[in-house]
Amino acid sequence: MPQTVLLAEDDRAIRHALERALTLEGYEVTAVADGVEALAHAHRTSPDVLLLDVMMPGIDGLQVCRVLRAEGDRTPILMLTALVETADRIAGLDAGADDYVVKPFDVEEVFARLRALLRRTLPVTTGTGPGTGGGTGTGTGAATAAEPGREPLISDRQVEAAGLRMDLQARRAWRGKRELELTRTEFELLELLARNAGIVLDHSTIYDRIWGYDFGPGSKNLAVYVGYLRRKLDEPGAPQLIHTVRGVGYVLRED
Repeated sequence: MPQTVLLAEDDRAIRHALERALTLEGYEVTAVADGVEALAHAHRTSPDVLLLDVMMPGIDGLQVCRVLRAEGDRTPILMLTALVETADRIAGLDAGADDYVVKPFDVEEVFARLRALLRRTLPVTTGTGPGTGGGTGTGTGAATAAEPGREPLISDRQVEAAGLRMDLQARRAWRGKRELELTRTEFELLELLARNAGIVLDHSTIYDRIWGYDFGPGSKNLAVYVGYLRRKLDEPGAPQLIHTVRGVGYVLRED
């Protein structure tokens, strides 16, 4: 079955060009001109991925994203934006978008980012320990020396490390007895760090495992999501779990 794309773009020329290109690429495309139509179709058809223009009349792409996330809809969302400032990109991520493409764009870049998002929705095949199996949460990638301490407990269903417990099938996570409310990207990032607890993962490895490609040295995406996770994980009087290793990357450990 072809994968389905809901495209919302108010510029007719861009909308028609993208609809044709995506159709030729093998996607089944529904193209609409504004956010109101986008929400209606998203509620009615449950597409595999959404491609949303940020600036649209009425309800814009960011509002569409916020509404769907508030409803618990975790469909991957790729934003199209002419706004290039870091603050604008962070606003999109804060709204719940998974990725963005800046206009003017090469259609091949759109295809690549869609493929990366859709790969993350495939079932995860897990192994018996770090570095085995497939999916976003496996493998240590480029890592530096491991920290001493208890090894993470990993099975096909759950990961336990540094006081965290993650149910991979139900996609739920707890620190101690407190359940964490995580977005899909936050869950996958935490799973990757937990599977490799005590090992420093570099930026490129994390980008490759979570997003499917490296955004480049100037990107703030990873730092933004690490910040989200820290705010949800940290507790007064409890040790911090995610540590920054300057110039290298991040490590999950309980000091």
